[in-house]
Amino acid sequence: MNDHHKTFIAFVKLGHFLREFVTLETPNDEWSIKLDEAVTLSKHKNGWFTRENVIHAIKSWGELLTEEQLSTWLEPYDLSQNKPKTVALIMAGNIPLVGFHDLLCVLITGNKVFAKLSSNDNALILFIKDYLSSIEPAFKNTIEIADGRMEGFDAVIATGSNNTSRYFEHYFSKVPNIIRKNRNSIAVLTGNESEEQLNALGEDIFRYYGLGCRSVSKVFVPKSYDFDTLFKAVYSYHPIVDQVKYSNNYDYNKAVYLMSEFKILDNGFLILKEDKSYSSPIASLFYERYENLDVLKERLTADANELQCIVSENIVEGEITFGQTQQPSLADYADNVDTVDFLLKT
Repeated sequence: MNDHHKTFIAFVKLGHFLREFVTLETPNDEWSIKLDEAVTLSKHKNGWFTRENVIHAIKSWGELLTEEQLSTWLEPYDLSQNKPKTVALIMAGNIPLVGFHDLLCVLITGNKVFAKLSSNDNALILFIKDYLSSIEPAFKNTIEIADGRMEGFDAVIATGSNNTSRYFEHYFSKVPNIIRKNRNSIAVLTGNESEEQLNALGEDIFRYYGLGCRSVSKVFVPKSYDFDTLFKAVYSYHPIVDQVKYSNNYDYNKAVYLMSEFKILDNGFLILKEDKSYSSPIASLFYERYENLDVLKERLTADANELQCIVSENIVEGEITFGQTQQPSLADYADNVDTVDFLLKT
């Protein structure tokens, strides 16, 4: 059995384990107990990582890591062209397991991971490292966690903000790199959406409290759009305001908007504010009215580098179905940069 096949099988086994874990009422073996402890620790380290959201991330990855899905994803690539190298990963920590896809890409292509973990999301990644090493000992030599200055790597994939990206671009300029910046996701509504579609949009807005780049932070609506329809459709998500950190952000942002005398719409757990920006604060959803869809599509094309997902129905190429932004496939790459292709050609 060659190294690539061993790696492939290890991730298939990981997927099976994750799928089983989310069905357990009580962890009943060594590794499920350890993962349960990692889930709890994640919440202690990061108040946004509620058990529900962490389990959602685990479930999503479990569903992707199957032999069929992995094979379909990798089929277009020639993995034999890879030149083994050490790849530095600078991971974000905004949502649970956000850096896992990069780790998967580096290992599945036959390279070594040298990872700088975010303190906001290290418990889950460290568990994954230990679990993979337990079922395939070779991972003990191909996954290294940095605890200080990073040196001795051949390429880098760094995820951060627009501000940190400038530092990354300078610091890592001498090696092949992927440097990721801020991106946001939007929805384009026509007013003809069903209640079911708008309710599903609530998943795109509220999952992970809107902290992911795939979270919808703004909607474009026709000039005469009635927001009561949207508010009614997403009302089932109102328990989110019972989460203290979310509630504090809701109260703070509402107070700021009112003191600044901005016109807002508010339903008790979500604030709608008309704004040109794509990035809205937690508990807020920006909106902008449009008169001509063709003009809007031209703008979105021009702003493509700022956008991760566009939720709509039969409006733009590559659009995402309502409710599906947080269910990316293995081939849905951050910033639309093919990570596997980059690794194989570096």
